[in-house]
Amino acid sequence: MNPQPPLQPFPTRTALTLAVVLAGGWLLYLLAPILSPFLLAAAIAYLCDPLVDRLEARKLSRTLATVLVLTGLALVFVLLALILTPLFQAQARLFMQQIPGLVEWAGNTVLPWFSTHFGVDLVRDQDEILAWLRAHVSELTRLTPYLPKLADSGLALLGFFANLLLVPVVLFYLLRDWDTTLAHLAGWLPDRHRARVEGFAREIDTVLSQFVRGQVMVILVMCLFYSLALWITGLHYALAVGLVAGILVFVPYLGVVVGVLLGTLAAWAQFGTLAGLLPVWGVFAVGQLLEGMLITPWLVGEKVGLHPVAVIFALMAFGQLLGFVGVLIAIPAAAVFLVGLRHLKKQLD
Repeated sequence: MNPQPPLQPFPTRTALTLAVVLAGGWLLYLLAPILSPFLLAAAIAYLCDPLVDRLEARKLSRTLATVLVLTGLALVFVLLALILTPLFQAQARLFMQQIPGLVEWAGNTVLPWFSTHFGVDLVRDQDEILAWLRAHVSELTRLTPYLPKLADSGLALLGFFANLLLVPVVLFYLLRDWDTTLAHLAGWLPDRHRARVEGFAREIDTVLSQFVRGQVMVILVMCLFYSLALWITGLHYALAVGLVAGILVFVPYLGVVVGVLLGTLAAWAQFGTLAGLLPVWGVFAVGQLLEGMLITPWLVGEKVGLHPVAVIFALMAFGQLLGFVGVLIAIPAAAVFLVGLRHLKKQLD
């Protein structure tokens, strides 16, 4: 009589794995408010680790290489701040200067239009509105418990600055111990699954590295293009507007939208005519065509597989679910999903 074969533990392992994944996702959702500095530091460490490895290969210690890379990053951020601050100051001054004109335009155009089309005379009714507000001020004051308290706002601001200061500290330790941390995490993998998981991780790293390297090159090219093209149009803040538009190219269509907005405001403050705006708009129209039809396909390539629509959906979906933390993990999660689909296709084939 043949003995019965032992029960296969596959369903149990699958259920346990699914439970761990669900628990991890729920924990990530609960801890999202405090994970931002850690995930941001991890993302920067992932991007900077190859540079630290190259410096380490030149006989520098890992700690010294990390310090040099972080110093370079700090100098880049300081330089960007020095370039961009005058632009935003000028935009703020322009906005304040335009307020009287906007008020006059609203009084001469918007209010008569409301009166003509809807029969609402806001100018005549403003005394009645003020009287109604005075009569119901006691009721309106009941809403104050639902407004953010000053102490809460102060604590939120303090927490923001604490997280901001936490990023470089976490970044230093992550970047210094990046290789040893990954090796330690790999040691926790079961032996029978280690090769498969490491291969899966290498594929994800390949997709991410190709995507990130391509996007960095696209950003550099578009920063150069927008800055030079806007300088040729005679725009005073060509470098600042070009840098903002080029850097935001990483998020599809955001760079050109913000660039057009800032460029329009800067050009209107400088030229004050439609003829001065048209060359600026032309620069962004040409830049969008070049970026979408030539530069991104050339530098990123189709082999990466992260389509711009997928990037937009991932950013919006994870941002909706997890806020800023979701934005940080959207691209890596999209890469994991892409690699998973490739493995599933191999299994089905």
